[in-house]
Amino acid sequence: EVQLVESGGGLVQAGGSLRLSCTASGFTFDDYTIGWFRQAPGKEREGVSCISFSDGTTYYRDSVKGRFTISRDNAKSTVYLQMNSLKSEDTAVYFCVASSGPLSIGLRSPSKYDYWGQGTQVTVSS
Repeated sequence: EVQLVESGGGLVQAGGSLRLSCTASGFTFDDYTIGWFRQAPGKEREGVSCISFSDGTTYYRDSVKGRFTISRDNAKSTVYLQMNSLKSEDTAVYFCVASSGPLSIGLRSPSKYDYWGQGTQVTVSS
């Protein structure tokens, strides 16, 4: 069974940090684009960041540049999202996503990603 399992969400004060993890089960991340989308209640899902698992090339949403860092551990089939200087507007359910397509698919559409995790809640208090 193909699964993506997220962890690391929780409650944090504004200005604080969290690190999300996404681990693959049933497949490996080789040749995949891995990303993070997020969704707040009543809002559309939006892309946060993505990474080419093979070479580490990354892309970020403008609003998180300089604050978030995406990285991967090839041996562990794990992708991380380090989130620093968190703001209230970062509050959302964060989903790990994977696609067999190239990094160029970017963050334009959730439908371009084949696999989705269950999501992990990130809540940032003011």
